[in-house]
Amino acid sequence: MTSWVLVAQLAASAAMAAIAWFVQVVHYPLFSSLSGDSALERRYHQANVRRTRPVVLVPMFVEGLTAAWLVAFPPAAVGRPLALAGLALVAVTLLSTLVLQVPLHERLCREGSAPATVAALVRGTTIRTVAWTARMLLSAWMLHAALGGA
Repeated sequence: MTSWVLVAQLAASAAMAAIAWFVQVVHYPLFSSLSGDSALERRYHQANVRRTRPVVLVPMFVEGLTAAWLVAFPPAAVGRPLALAGLALVAVTLLSTLVLQVPLHERLCREGSAPATVAALVRGTTIRTVAWTARMLLSAWMLHAALGGA
């Protein structure tokens, strides 16, 4: 059972790391290239949030579930401290999303793509990009260790 949890964790973490890098480098910076028509920009941001949510909710849910499972039932080769580190990284991404990204997206939906708001969105998502990248690497190491590689 544990190996399946570790595989699911790695798949979810890798998906979120890939999404985070795409968002950081491509998607969010392009918000500043919108037309300048604030009504159109607001509709664009509302559609962006609505379409993005289902793409990220499944891997985020799997990531949280597997991280909690591994804290409760840590593989011997991994240990509870590393499982806790993985759960802490999930908490960082979730808190960053709720405290920084959601309010900025709400502002974009209300006001359009003001350059300062887009810049804050790009800067703020760096926290998630780093945390998801670290989580993916930790997840890969956990799977490797559990399979006898460490």
